[in-house]
Amino acid sequence: MLPRTPSTTPTAPLFQALSLGAGVQSSALLLLSAHGVLPKLDYAAFADPGWERPETYAALDRLEREVANPAGIPIVRLSAGDIRHDALDPHSRFSTMPLFVKNKDGSRGMLRRQCTSTYKIKVLLAEARRRLGAEQLPEGRVGRTKRGLFLEQWVGISTDEIHRAKDSGVSYARNIFPLLDLGMSRTDCENYLAKHGFSAVSRSACVGCPYTSDKGWRTLRDGHPEQWQQAVEFDRAIRAGSARANANGIPLRGQAYLHPSLKPLDEAPIDPPRVDRKFRHLRLVDTSERWEGDPDGCSPWACRSGSSIAREPGQAQPLGRAA
Repeated sequence: MLPRTPSTTPTAPLFQALSLGAGVQSSALLLLSAHGVLPKLDYAAFADPGWERPETYAALDRLEREVANPAGIPIVRLSAGDIRHDALDPHSRFSTMPLFVKNKDGSRGMLRRQCTSTYKIKVLLAEARRRLGAEQLPEGRVGRTKRGLFLEQWVGISTDEIHRAKDSGVSYARNIFPLLDLGMSRTDCENYLAKHGFSAVSRSACVGCPYTSDKGWRTLRDGHPEQWQQAVEFDRAIRAGSARANANGIPLRGQAYLHPSLKPLDEAPIDPPRVDRKFRHLRLVDTSERWEGDPDGCSPWACRSGSSIAREPGQAQPLGRAA
């Protein structure tokens, strides 16, 4: 019998990478690495859907300038396109956002959330393959990696949201959750950031994300009028679904909205209800149209993507809390 050839499959990751959204948890991970609490990252990747909130881009720029660059950690900005442009361009492929839909029978539904996969997960995984030496293909595509090669991808999941920790689904990019190992909650992350001068870090999400809370819409309207107007115009433009679907003759079987009230965004009830002071002790306000949004923001591998429910083509699934 011939002697067995020693295995050349690596048992350790070739790289340590961070999925950076510039929100609380991923920002804390970047600082923890830069400060030597955690191993030094080989790179941090920001997947840009092209329509993030202004404060997210500002936070990313500051993190790069004041944390990543001094620590020698490159921040890589990745893009699969501009989500707003793609939704409104009849010639662009568009992965659906979780739009609220008024179905033909009057019921309220919600489109399946596919945008995170297209505009974040896929580009992060393509960058992982590129770093692992995969072949560069035409049109910017990246081929497969050699069997056994892998990197570790840090994902910012804290102890209060352990239920959101998920595998990447591929063997070459293994998700790990350093905050769980450190026993750090979101509050711990906020305190750590504040201690080092990074307070009031916001959650990452697109300007026109339907998961935006009423408070988030008010902040956008009152603090960023240009982006608010973009969201209002976008809301009007997607009433019958994506431009490409309509151009191909398959419009949505219903009407799409950014707000669960199924009203145009600039008419939606996003302001707190006014209550006469004489009756402020009574709870008489109808809250059926109030929306708290997604408290977790938009995070690859941890978003609320909904469950698949068989419906007519173009009809939205019933609205419910996705797992």
